[in-house]
Amino acid sequence: MVPRLLLADDDRAIRESLERALELEGYAVTSVVDGVQALSKIRREVPDVVILDVMMPGVDGLGVCRVIRADGMRVPILMLTARVEVDARVEGLDAGADDYLAKPFELEELLARLRALLRRVPLEPAGSDPQFELEGLRIDSDSRRVWWHREQLDLSKTEFDLLELLGRNRGTVLTHSAIYDRIWGYDFGPESKNLAVYISYLRRKLELVGAPALIRTVRGVGYSLRGPAEL
Repeated sequence: MVPRLLLADDDRAIRESLERALELEGYAVTSVVDGVQALSKIRREVPDVVILDVMMPGVDGLGVCRVIRADGMRVPILMLTARVEVDARVEGLDAGADDYLAKPFELEELLARLRALLRRVPLEPAGSDPQFELEGLRIDSDSRRVWWHREQLDLSKTEFDLLELLGRNRGTVLTHSAIYDRIWGYDFGPESKNLAVYISYLRRKLELVGAPALIRTVRGVGYSLRGPAEL
């Protein structure tokens, strides 16, 4: 099947050149000029993948991303941004984006990242229970909510995906590469701090609701959620 792609960018030259290039690569592209049009199109028919420019008039790319996730849609989102600072990247990922690409970029890299997003394995294994509990930690995949006993955690899209992945593989050490592949679609490389940043976010939020140190670091390998005997 032809992948359906929504492209939102207010820069006409970039938008039109990307639309032509993506269509030549076999994508069915719908392009819009701002966030309001993007939300209207997505709510009418959810595409297979979305490309959002961060800086757009009216509702910007971050706003569109937050609304999409608040609506419960899990469509893969690639953000385009002229900002290269780590804080800007984290802001986009916290808004619910799956990946980001700094401008200017090479077309081949954008295409590779789109392919990675489209082949991502769903986080929930086929036939798995959408809600499960681990000695006080309750995770609901359908509502995308997490509780420690009766205290609900306020998690971003990426934080939820990461905790769910660790929870469904409790007691198993997941390598850095395996986590990057499942959460972001590819490995950012050994110098990337993205995963460590999100682990620290999760640990802090779990601590705020009174949870013990659930996430274990296996130095040089990866992370795991502690089993009952380790708590």
